[in-house]
Amino acid sequence: MRPAHIALAALVAAVWGVNFVVIEIGLDHFPPLLFSALRFLVAALPAVFLVGRPKVAWKWIVAVGLALGVAKFGLLFTGMDLGAPAGLSSLVLQVQAVFTALLAFAVLGERPGRLTVLGMGVALAGIGVAAVDEGASGPVTGFVLVVAAAACWGVSNVLTRKAAPPDPLNWMVWVSTVPVLPLLALSLLLEGPERDLAALRALDWTGAGVILYVAWITTVFGFGAWGWLLRRHPASSVAPFSLLVPVFGMSSAALFLGEPVGPLRWLAAALLVGGVALTSLAPKRPRTGPDAPGEARRPVAPPAPSGPRPEPAVPAPAPGSPAPAP
Repeated sequence: MRPAHIALAALVAAVWGVNFVVIEIGLDHFPPLLFSALRFLVAALPAVFLVGRPKVAWKWIVAVGLALGVAKFGLLFTGMDLGAPAGLSSLVLQVQAVFTALLAFAVLGERPGRLTVLGMGVALAGIGVAAVDEGASGPVTGFVLVVAAAACWGVSNVLTRKAAPPDPLNWMVWVSTVPVLPLLALSLLLEGPERDLAALRALDWTGAGVILYVAWITTVFGFGAWGWLLRRHPASSVAPFSLLVPVFGMSSAALFLGEPVGPLRWLAAALLVGGVALTSLAPKRPRTGPDAPGEARRPVAPPAPSGPRPEPAVPAPAPGSPAPAP
């Protein structure tokens, strides 16, 4: 990769890491579900009118919009609102790579190799250490919701793998249109219209800046730049930069929010980042099951049709690869 492209990848990781601090600030201005709904509303508008028509089937857009936008971000924002620290959340959320690998095996038949299994074990050990650290210093409920958010992220990664979107920016903008109404409905039901209206009436420049950051900088710029890099370089060259996200997340939380980083948290960080690296970057084994390719099962090719040739399918990144951060 060129130095400028390396700098861009590091910048995206920094943007995504600092995003957890921005979320923490935003939760002082908005209820979590309303905050998440506003994030997707501003990310989708006006970008949805600029990126063109959706390039994958609506069933995949809706499925990922619900799994990623409603479930994952709803749980993450609520967990942080209940006390999960920003730095720890940026770290724990990376266990999504383990959930992705497990779900890819169960749903797609993609068998993990020994190195991947070892990485999953190391990452889960890091989750255990982080749970002990959080249980000794803060509420466990928020921590559990962040882990659940990572599991939902794993679901959305596998669905994205099935959808195989050819344009990551177009994909993310259209996915952002789905969670807005469900999150608004959940906010009205669970957080109450009075609380929502009070937050909107009290909107100031800080609250507006937070919304713009999480919507345009984190989502539109972050995913757009990440997709641009993936189209120009192998995923194995770009994906490792996502491991910098918790580094930026923890350091920015310590710098701007004064979050302490004790020995247990450093140990959890080392185990989680190391385990995710092993899980994500290990060579992938071929698929199993009836869809797996094989010499013995190769069918005889039928005669070529007289009509126009279909476009080849665009391969999606391997589900074990580190997914972009929020």
